[in-house]
Order: sequence, then structure tokens, then C-alpha cells
Amino acid sequence: MDTGENAQALRGITDFLRKGSLVLLALHFYIFCYEAFAAVGLRSGISDKILLRIASTEMLGNIHISKALVLLLLLVSVTGTKGKKDEKTSRAMVALLCTGGIVLFWGGILFFYLSLSTQLTAGLYISLTTFGYFLLLAGGSKVSRLINIQLKGDIFNEENESFPQEEQLITNEHSLNFPAIYHWRGRVRRMYVNIVNPYRATLLVSGPGGGKSRYFVIPALKQMVQKGYVLFCYDWKYDDLTKVVYNTYLQFKDTYKKPPGFYVINFDDLSRSHRCNPLDPDMMEDMSDAMEASRSILIGLNRDWARKTGEFFVASPINFVAACIWYLKRYKDGRYCTLPHVIELLMLPYEELFPMLGSVPELESIVNPFVSAFLNRALEQLEGQVASAKIGMAQLSSPHLYYILSGSDFTLDINNPDDPKIVCCGNNPMKLQTYGAVISLYGNRMLKLVNRKGKIKCGLVFDEYPTIYLPLDHTVASGRSNLLAPIISVQSIEQIRKDYSKEQADVLISICGNIVAGQCSGDSAKFVSERIGKIVQVRENISINRTDTSVSKNTQLDYAVPVSKIANLSAGVMVGTVADNPHEKIRLKAFSAEFTLDDAALKEEEDNYKPLPVVRNVTPLMVQNNFITIKNDIDDIAETEMERIKNDPDLCHLIIQKPEQKPEK
Repeated sequence: MDTGENAQALRGITDFLRKGSLVLLALHFYIFCYEAFAAVGLRSGISDKILLRIASTEMLGNIHISKALVLLLLLVSVTGTKGKKDEKTSRAMVALLCTGGIVLFWGGILFFYLSLSTQLTAGLYISLTTFGYFLLLAGGSKVSRLINIQLKGDIFNEENESFPQEEQLITNEHSLNFPAIYHWRGRVRRMYVNIVNPYRATLLVSGPGGGKSRYFVIPALKQMVQKGYVLFCYDWKYDDLTKVVYNTYLQFKDTYKKPPGFYVINFDDLSRSHRCNPLDPDMMEDMSDAMEASRSILIGLNRDWARKTGEFFVASPINFVAACIWYLKRYKDGRYCTLPHVIELLMLPYEELFPMLGSVPELESIVNPFVSAFLNRALEQLEGQVASAKIGMAQLSSPHLYYILSGSDFTLDINNPDDPKIVCCGNNPMKLQTYGAVISLYGNRMLKLVNRKGKIKCGLVFDEYPTIYLPLDHTVASGRSNLLAPIISVQSIEQIRKDYSKEQADVLISICGNIVAGQCSGDSAKFVSERIGKIVQVRENISINRTDTSVSKNTQLDYAVPVSKIANLSAGVMVGTVADNPHEKIRLKAFSAEFTLDDAALKEEEDNYKPLPVVRNVTPLMVQNNFITIKNDIDDIAETEMERIKNDPDLCHLIIQKPEQKPEK
């Protein structure tokens, strides 16, 4: 029992033992330095007789054994001592005192082997041994003052927030696997981030410099090509991703059942770009296709419209452009159905454009409100309905864009088993708004064509997804059964909310099955932290008093990866969760690990990359001639059609005259 009486008795015993060690030490000095004591007269006959018998014993007559007995009594006395706990007392200090004490306590014996006088030898030996004894006493008394619990061992709670992760490599013909390392119970362990079902969509969130492309997107693209995926890759900073896809394609194209064609769309280097008509009339089945294409291109040009869908002055220009697209689709079997022709058609005078659109039966209801506003001289309203479309589309009136958009080197049904394709579409951050709108149209038409049954597996990789307008919620929700594997890379969830709408963004991020996040903050970090969930963590409460240190432990659920930790991740460190398959269960779905790459091998591989091939030699004259030809095509169509409408009794009523201006008061 730790009562006051027992504590007092313990102190009495320790004091007795310490005094006993001092007595033994004094006897030790008298016996082994007797000649020095006798020389100065510190002796007596009675004491000499007693000490002579003591010195004849093996225990006290041996210099080493007698000193060992002194140390033993000192050690026992110190063990029973309890000092006041002192946070400033360190193990290094105690070790230094004890080490110095032992060296001096035993090292004094060396003086007996030196040729010194008896008094000098005795004086040095007694002084050194006594000093060593008191150093040992000081060091031993401080042992009880040490705080044995490390109060500052894991100040960032790293060990407590670690958890076991999937260390087994789980592969199948569709999976994407990323080697990584993680910390668990003080050890670095190897593991794998196994995305066994990429068709459930992967949302990749990381701020600038977090390693999205290097550690995830590029390895994912390589694995997709190796496993026989066809691809649509949106390359935000052309040609960072395109050259990776191209060189991997060259290496593995023979492994495909039917080798796909490789196509590139970029608007800066026309010689290395294929031409593709996103409004291919053969791929447009009904008016809804024209409406979707119109919405995609106009909202891509006016991103604020994404939050105003359905409003009068947003719906009107969308309907108007859709009518122009469908008119060219119906005219001569779509021979002139391209976006450049649509842009030039929009620029025709109303007196010519409205009769031409009205001559197509399914466009009468769409054109009627515009004709009424024109005839009723509501020109301000009409301009409000149509001018926003004209102004936006006029931004695309460029010879370079016209050249790419008016050709037809390939179609956008990239996962067609009979004609598979790998398509890389490049953007330029310096021309984001213009190029982004056109790429949005390509993406919209592509998604309409690939999200169908009976196709082959297809990867859809969107780097910096918010830079284009391409709603993916429907594709993610329904594309799994059609073997569509989207990878959506963003810098933050707030970006999606800004460029689309909060509702669309929340739907998209909530239905993605695989979440991978690098360094990010705000709502993005909070969403990822909550998605990973909580784990059982041990909490310690430490109380230090004069004689003892008490520790109480309890467990509680807390976030495995807190928001603050996600906000401070290093490049290449990713956290998140993965989805599994019914027949391929993954017990440990959450991960917090550092993705590993062989930097030397990657550098060697990149140094050996082949440049993108030249598709054709394009001259400025060719581009300008194409631009002029498109303008002439529309002029010819307007002249021919207006003549036909005037001479057709069933259509001549569509001819309208420009209303006279109201007289000024």
C-alpha cells in the first residue's frame, strides 16, 4: 500500500543504504591508501587490528569487489528514491552524469600503476573516486525525475491517423493499378491503389502542382492503351498528354484485336492536326441532336448561361442556332452541314435567313417567334434574342478554325468496333474561351455517339475538365453498362460549381465511384475527408504530479484523413477511396499513400519519344481559300434558295419585307 507510513519507511531504508555505501567507501579508502593515512598520523592500533581482519576478507580486500559493493548499495538506494518530476530533466543529462561518474569512479585505479609518491597517489585516487561517486549519485537521483512518456513524440498525430491499406495487387482486363507506399505502425509498407472498375468513373481533385498528371493521368493513359481501350483525351496543355498517348500507342497498337486509328485535333499547328466535322450529318438523327450541339457551343462561349438554362434570352439563341444547324443538315443531304457554314448562315440578313429556315417544315414553330418579332418591328427584342448568338459565334470566325471544322478525316464514334479510334483534342490556355467552346462541341457530339450498346471499352480522359462545357452527369450515370471509363481531372470542386452550376457539380461528384485527391483545400478537402470516413483513434491524457505520472487512454471515432492534412499534402501523395466489383471485393477501399514512379526510367522513356507525325502540309493559302469557299457556299445557298422560294407557290408566302422604321417624333 502506498501509504504515508510506508513511504517514510522506504525513505529511511534508502538513507540507510546510502550511508552504508559511504561507510564502505571510506573503509575502501583507508584500506587501500593506508600508507598515506599512516604517514600523516591518521591511524590507531585498535582500528588497525579491526581493519586488518576486514582487509583479509575477499570482498573488502579486493579493490574491484569492494568498489562494486559500494556501487551496488548506491544503486539500491537510488532505485528507491522518488524525486519531483521535471520536464527539463533529459535522458542525455542523466546518461552524461552516470557515464562520467563510472569512468571517474573506476578510472582512479590507474593512479596505483603510476610512479607517483604515496601521498599524491592517495590524494588523486580519493579525489577522483569521490567525484565519480557524487556524479553517480546525482545521475541516479535524476532518473526518478525523468518523464518516461514522450509528450511531443507525434505532434502532428501522423501515427494515430494511419490505417491499414490494400497491399495486394488486384488486376483484371479493365483495371488501373498504381503502386504506392504508406506508413503503418512506424513502418513504410508497399501497397496498390486498385481501380478495378474504372467504368464507375474516377474524380481526380488536386490543386496546381499536386501531381495530377504525372502521378495519375499519364500512368492511367498508358495502362488504358496497354489494355486495349480506345480513347478520347482532352489535353489541356497540348501536347503534354498527346505525345504520351501517341508513343504508347506506337508501342502497343499491335495488341489490339483491330488496331485503332490515331487522330489529333489542335488548332495551332494545322500540319499536325486532322480535320473533323463535329456536325457530321450522318451522325445527327433528329432535331434533339442539333439542339444539344447548339447548347454546347453557345454555353461554351457564354459560361454564365449554364446557370440560366431555360431563361428567354438564353433559350432563344440556342433555338435559333439549332434551327440553322438542322437547316444545313436537311439541305442537299447535309453537304454543307459544318459549324463554319452555320456561322456564316447566321450572318445573313433576316429577310433571307427567316424564309430559308421556314421552308423546312420541322423548323416552322422554332422560326415563328423570330419572324413575328421582325414583322412587328420589335427589333430590340429580336436583337436580344439573336445578337448574343451572332456575337458569340463570330468569335469562331477564324480561317484556322474553319479549316479544322470543315474537313472530315474521321468521325467521332471512337468506340465503333469496326472503326476504333484514339483521339486527342488539344487546347491552348492562351485561347481558352475560343478553343474551349469548339472542344465542348466535339465532346458533346462524341458522348452522344459513344454512349450506346454494342461498343468496345472506351476511356474518356478530361484534363482540367472545367475549362470546357461538357456535362458528364448523364454519362457517368449511364455509361458503366456501355463500357465508358471517365477520368475527370479538376483543381477543385468549386471550379465545377463556378463553371457549371452547384446542382450539376454536386450531382457529378456524388455519383463518381472512385475518388482520388491530392493537395486541395476548402469544400474539396472536406468532401474527400468525409468520403474516406472515420477510424478508431486512441487518445491519451497525461497527468504529471510530484511523485508519479498517470496516463489514461480512450478511443474515439475521428476522420482518418482530416481536412488540414489534405490541404498540406506533398506532390505525389494522394488520398481517396476506390470502388469494387461484386465478384472482386476490396475490403480496404480507403487509401492515403505516396504514389511511386521510376523517375530514371521515365526520363529515359521521355527522351526517346517520337514527335507527333505531320498529317499533311498545310499552307496559309490553303487555309485562306477554304475560308473564302465557305463564305461563297453560303452566298450561293442564299441566292439559290431565295430564288426557289419566290418561284414556289407553296413557299412564296414566306418572303418577308424589311419593316419600315417608325418615324421619329
